[in-house]
Amino acid sequence: MSIKVKRSRAQPMSRLLGGNGELAPLMRTARLIARAQQHLREHLPEEVREHLFVGGYHDGKLALLTDRAVWLTWLRYEQPRLLELLHQLPEFAAVTGFSLKVRPVRPLKVPPRQIRTLPAPAADEISACAADVEDPRLKRALERLASHAERGD
Repeated sequence: MSIKVKRSRAQPMSRLLGGNGELAPLMRTARLIARAQQHLREHLPEEVREHLFVGGYHDGKLALLTDRAVWLTWLRYEQPRLLELLHQLPEFAAVTGFSLKVRPVRPLKVPPRQIRTLPAPAADEISACAADVEDPRLKRALERLASHAERGD
């Protein structure tokens, strides 16, 4: 009789994301980008903070994204100060400048709520059906549906 031992998935996952795994460089880059964004936002005026995103790093330049052209203009004027702020963190000493881009963030459109009504006579029919049903789950569902009817006093 042989006993099979299941290996924990946590170990391979931590190996992938940590130290020498396949995704480790990507995870390190993501952490660095998050750190740069946090550091820059901490030193920005409050009205600008939520409009600045760090998008990536390529050829010595850190990509700064904003959602409106007005903030992009502001960022252009602030580049030397932002670079100085970034150089406070040793891991960003190699950053030579910024690539500035506008990427409008479209707010999520919440679909309008559709209010449906159930007339009282229809609710009575559904209740009658529920009374004749033997399946308990279906019976509860029909009763719940009937309870949404417009009832007069």
